[in-house]
Amino acid sequence: MTTDSDTPWLTNQEQRAWRTHLDVSRLLMHQLERDLQPFGLTNNDYEILVNLSEAEEHRLRMSDLAASTLQSKSRLSHQITRMENAGLVRRESCESDRRGLYAVLTEAGWETMRRVAPHHVASVRRHFIDLFTPETLESLHDSLAPVADHLREHRGNA
Repeated sequence: MTTDSDTPWLTNQEQRAWRTHLDVSRLLMHQLERDLQPFGLTNNDYEILVNLSEAEEHRLRMSDLAASTLQSKSRLSHQITRMENAGLVRRESCESDRRGLYAVLTEAGWETMRRVAPHHVASVRRHFIDLFTPETLESLHDSLAPVADHLREHRGNA
């Protein structure tokens, strides 16, 4: 490996924090995915169901849904096709823009969301929330919020 003397390499403390963050991110998402498997859902499926369940009239433009789930329009289209085949969502044309499409939560999708959400929340609690004190959770939020804000801003500029 060649090194560039101008590169601000991570200190041991920084490296440890970074790698712990990576481990937690990967391991937590893996566990949450495993806990959704008995319901026939993936993390991506669940995220889409959440977005649609919280949207007005349980519908979102496909472009807005792609942006909120950080998926390309093409990837989201494939994901929505799979979810349509499972009866969870449907596509509807946009009256005001003939090229636009909505993803709409079906009744079966809404019932799936209502059935799965308590189990998902319990999983999030068991594998994340309940491992912290309220004070540590507040500190964690305060520590991570600037990173999330920075990345949202950077994403908008990319």
